[in-house]
Amino acid sequence: MTAAPEWLEITLKTSRDEVETLENWLFKSGALSVTLLDSVDDEELSHAVLEPVPGEVRLWDDITLVGLYARETLLDELHDALHLAAAMLEIAVPAFTASRLQEREWERTWMDTFKPMQFGEHFWICPTEQEAPDPSAINLRLDPGMAFGTGTHATTAQCLAWMGAETARTLRPLEGCRVIDYGCGSGVLAIAALLLGAERAWAVDIDPQALSATRDNARQNGVLDKLEVGMPELVNDLSVELVLANILFKPLMDLADTLTASVKPGGRLVVSGILREQMEPLRERYSEHFEFEPGQDQDGWALMTAIRR
Repeated sequence: MTAAPEWLEITLKTSRDEVETLENWLFKSGALSVTLLDSVDDEELSHAVLEPVPGEVRLWDDITLVGLYARETLLDELHDALHLAAAMLEIAVPAFTASRLQEREWERTWMDTFKPMQFGEHFWICPTEQEAPDPSAINLRLDPGMAFGTGTHATTAQCLAWMGAETARTLRPLEGCRVIDYGCGSGVLAIAALLLGAERAWAVDIDPQALSATRDNARQNGVLDKLEVGMPELVNDLSVELVLANILFKPLMDLADTLTASVKPGGRLVVSGILREQMEPLRERYSEHFEFEPGQDQDGWALMTAIRR
């Protein structure tokens, strides 16, 4: 029997200032996932990333980036893709190492590096195999996979921090809300909403793999009975109290009419996946029907919230 091809992994070291650009470079070259690790592997607290305040995303000073590529990827093809992506971004190709990683080892590596993350006083994202730091808190169980969204990226982290900001006051800050997670990826935002008290949620995406991951993750967290999962047409005639759209700038601009119709008057729209400099044009695109609250940004990525008129 022929052995299955091994995963291809690209590893490089960088600084906090360059991590966003190089993470983007890896994704543009075809990476299925990118992991951020502390380059200094010890127990010293002098450089550790300690508990951030709600809405804050912190990184180490020295970071190792690890990009994972599909098993069928050839090294020569990846070399070309890395150089093409660098040319598109107008950056020099940084020093990197390439290695092969068996599937089982890759899964183990994810489990070893993905740690519990806190988003608010009493809200955590925890790997299934690890003990929850606060068993009395809202603990969303999630393991990294191919679908985007575990809370490690600044865009997802800011959304989760916004959702968990009131958990010091109540464990059910979204009590009674109906929620749409538009571009759900792993389903983490829809699942978080339900665990935080939402009455019902709809998770939509154009990627079948994302829909499958969302169902699995919802089942694991015991909320599948309150969640409907499907393509965007699922919510065509729906108007709810909260719409979460952690997608990119262009689809947010293109989907303005659709997302506007999905938020009932007095409801709230939360958008992320945009850069700081894209906040103003997005505000202008939605301003006819929304009153925007003060926005926030972290490491160049922005989160905006608005109330439907």
